Amino acid sequence: MKRKQTTSKKAAQVLGPLLRRHAAAYLLGLVTLFVVDYVNLFIPQYMGEVTDGLAANALDARGIFAVCAKIVLCGAVVLVGRFFWRYFIFGSARKIERELRDLLFAKLETLPQRYYHEHKTGDLMSYFTNDLEAVRQAIGPAVVTCFDSSVLTILVLYRMMVNVSVSLTLYTLIPMGVLAVFGYFFGEAIERRYAKMQKAFAELSDYVQESVSGERVVKAFVQEKKQAEAFRAVNDKKRRATLSVVRLDAAFVPALHFLVGLTYVVAIAVGGWYTMIGDMSLGDFVAFNMYIGSLVWPMLALGDSITLISQGIAGLGRLHEIMDERSEIVDDPQPDDVTHLTGQITIRNMSFAYQKGLPDALHGVDVEIAPGETLAVMGRTGAGKTTLVNLLCRVYDVTGGSIRFDGHDIRKLPLRVLHENIACVPQDNFLFSDTLAGNIAFGRPGATREQIEQAARDADIHDNIMDFPEGYDTMVGERGVTLSGGQKQRASIARALLKDSPILILDDSLSAVDTDTEETILENLKRVRRGKTTILIAHRVSTVQNADHVLVLDEGRVVEYGGHDELLAKENGVFATMWKKQQLEAQLLLED
Repeated sequence: MKRKQTTSKKAAQVLGPLLRRHAAAYLLGLVTLFVVDYVNLFIPQYMGEVTDGLAANALDARGIFAVCAKIVLCGAVVLVGRFFWRYFIFGSARKIERELRDLLFAKLETLPQRYYHEHKTGDLMSYFTNDLEAVRQAIGPAVVTCFDSSVLTILVLYRMMVNVSVSLTLYTLIPMGVLAVFGYFFGEAIERRYAKMQKAFAELSDYVQESVSGERVVKAFVQEKKQAEAFRAVNDKKRRATLSVVRLDAAFVPALHFLVGLTYVVAIAVGGWYTMIGDMSLGDFVAFNMYIGSLVWPMLALGDSITLISQGIAGLGRLHEIMDERSEIVDDPQPDDVTHLTGQITIRNMSFAYQKGLPDALHGVDVEIAPGETLAVMGRTGAGKTTLVNLLCRVYDVTGGSIRFDGHDIRKLPLRVLHENIACVPQDNFLFSDTLAGNIAFGRPGATREQIEQAARDADIHDNIMDFPEGYDTMVGERGVTLSGGQKQRASIARALLKDSPILILDDSLSAVDTDTEETILENLKRVRRGKTTILIAHRVSTVQNADHVLVLDEGRVVEYGGHDELLAKENGVFATMWKKQQLEAQLLLED
């Protein structure tokens, strides 16, 4: 009971504001639905009048025509009314579904990187598909069936008592009481099982998504059979979870039909007896059985509404988990009044750990970058280079020390201002499933074709693009799969250059290009980034030879810091050792 109340409360927190926004449309729909139900009640009454009139020879052709006209008029009102209640209720449900999807997507965009590390893509996708569909069914068809069945049941029972027999009506209520108790426990059970089914669906979606994305790796290591077996296990788990819901529904529906049939048996047995002893006319007996027929749909609809509402509550409970998430990376309540950065960066005794209890990924880092300077950051894998990039972009907050831009603490800068003034090329070089022009202009949607092409020239990818059949209109596959590694890197660099921000960060963004291409790009960067701050994360010493300062990290600590020539002069220094090794590797390659 407590769990159900908690889930319902969470559902109300997510859905309440949206329902209030569309309350007027829902009210109009429910009023129209009530009118339709009320008008429907006259048809059994008219049929009873015809039966009694014909049995007593008290009804002529004109009388029959008048009754038929009344029935046709009722049908016309029902026809128009059904259109309008569908328009208001189902239409509002669709609008709320769209608004929920917008809210959910907007929420995901605010969540920190930590959240995406802890939640799989397939799980997140299930929120946008199955869960939202369950919510729409709960606030659309379920509202109609629940309201319609409740109102129609009350109106029909009232008519049965007033127009036919109170005692006979009470006898028929016995099976309905059993149904109400049965439906309550069914709703609780279906909610629990549906939540498990949604979780299994999320796991299945995530496995398929991951397997499709890693299809080349699977084939390269000849692991198709192993992947297929693992998929069968995940798929079977989804099947079992789904069947648990289906079995419960399969048991409930026959029981529901049995109770409906039992209601008919009671009506025929007791009503027939009342008719035989003269307590009820034949017309009343016919009308009463038609009223029972009017109760069949509400009783059956009750089962559907219980299922849909229970699934909707379970779906809303899952959506609430996302909506209730809070990002650690948010604007300060009183941010500094800054709209533009010049590119000055000051890092003082900065430390960072990904989690409490873990060793620092960076510790005691001190760096000063003046506007227009270029800082190169080098170090072995795992030294903390990408962590530094993430901290400068405020993907995470520092746990010690400070980072300042133009003298302002990074946490006091509005996030929008910070991100607008930094162009970053991350290691993964993510490209969208869009045209090459669209990908390059992603950070500057209003860019002209000339500006896009110039950025591509500066990134030394223009000639490659022109070799494609569609040129800049060539569609890039998912995550840039149709491009080579070097082409993805250069397209990402072009996107960052087109943004033309005061600060540019390249996170090992030249690793997939040859030395000649690297040299061309670096020369272009030197020209187009004159007067702007640039940070280069690199493994090759040749990449950083023109940098104003070189920062060498090792296990999260600064081991060397200075100019290129200054560090190279330290014969046994880390930077000098890296340079010697790379020079030796290059010489060996030339000899081969």
